[in-house]
Amino acid sequence: MAEPFTVFTSKIVPLPAENIDTDQIVPARYLKVTDKAGLAEALFRDWRFEEDGSLREPPFVIDRPEMAGRRIMLVGDNFGCGSSREHAPWALTAWGVRAILSTSYADIFRSNCLKNGLLPIVLEGERHRQLFELVGQWPDAELTVDLGSQRVHLPGDEDLPFDIDPFAKRMILAGTDELGYLLSKEAELSAWEAAHPPRIDARAEVG
Repeated sequence: MAEPFTVFTSKIVPLPAENIDTDQIVPARYLKVTDKAGLAEALFRDWRFEEDGSLREPPFVIDRPEMAGRRIMLVGDNFGCGSSREHAPWALTAWGVRAILSTSYADIFRSNCLKNGLLPIVLEGERHRQLFELVGQWPDAELTVDLGSQRVHLPGDEDLPFDIDPFAKRMILAGTDELGYLLSKEAELSAWEAAHPPRIDARAEVG
């Protein structure tokens, strides 16, 4: 389960490339990995490392020392396109990303993010361009992400509202998913079943 989503402030990891697919986010050879925490090294693996395992020079953006600890990623259009691998949001959250800003996402990737406590925020094109300009001028600029009020607070006391499915919002704030939500209702479900006995006993033996 993901951690409950709280209001947080962070500097930004800028990645302006468009149409970044899930195979670039996590290469297919890592899809057998089941430990989410171990996927941080797999994130953008082929863009970050040489074949011998050494870091590329110059280092990829997330390997620059000043990017350590940043939790917001600002990316190009159509992020997460390609195959429907859940390992992509796993790797992003394992590295530390909790929110992504883009103009659009592939539908399945966006759904997988929401199920794993990663917030994909959609921005209007002009706002998206302005944020890249902001990061270009002030690389250490900080944004505050407030999921409860559905706003991104910018430097200069400006807010950017964003939309999210109400049920997905509830799950992320609680740090759970659909299964966790159902399990939390176990007592209520058992009480309802006890008060509504089945009209047909499906377990009865056939004579």
